[in-house]
Amino acid sequence: MTTSINTAMDSLSAALKSNIIPNQEYLLQGSVLDSCVEVLLHRLGGLCDNVDIGHEQFDDHEMCFSIRRGAPQEQPLLLRVRRALDQNHADMPWQLRYIGQPELGDKSRPTIVRSSIDIATSNTVVEFLTELGCKLDFEYIARGYMFRKGRMKITVTKIFKMNQGKMEGGGMEPISQSYLVELSVLAPSGQDAIAEDMRIFAEQLRPLVQLEKIDYKRLVH
Repeated sequence: MTTSINTAMDSLSAALKSNIIPNQEYLLQGSVLDSCVEVLLHRLGGLCDNVDIGHEQFDDHEMCFSIRRGAPQEQPLLLRVRRALDQNHADMPWQLRYIGQPELGDKSRPTIVRSSIDIATSNTVVEFLTELGCKLDFEYIARGYMFRKGRMKITVTKIFKMNQGKMEGGGMEPISQSYLVELSVLAPSGQDAIAEDMRIFAEQLRPLVQLEKIDYKRLVH
């Protein structure tokens, strides 16, 4: 057993050193009004892969946690837990995701770049994070559609607020009259050429949706 563990650790270390772990997310975001979403879905269906199969639908519950580390002025560590609510995907593992602070960097860079690591977990992950001292900041229901174009993933998501943690009956309400649209790629570090491919694809969705590099610091201040 010890030999197997050491071998696995050596393989992981080698993978990290050779930059083959997809630990960077390239991201563009925008929104589309409810009244226009069907047109956008039709456009995406024509542009993306697997036209004969069509888009995938999802119905997920996402919980957003944070934990403070070091000095009070330091940014907290952000973690997200996501699980499928759709009974057709009830056997899927829960997903734990670490998201780093956006690296806006060079203003000429077409997309946001941020650290991102996804891990499949058991359904006890919430208890584990709570015991670690993580705080649940907020939670919501995400329902929508997912498309793929090569390595690019496009999601069109309706976000629902949960009233008093309820997911049934009148416990949910949409936070706006629009859908969140995200174009993203997970890749190893140092593959900035992907961002240009994403910019070109995003241009094909105008004027239905304008996908942009959002400056979160500007929104906060």
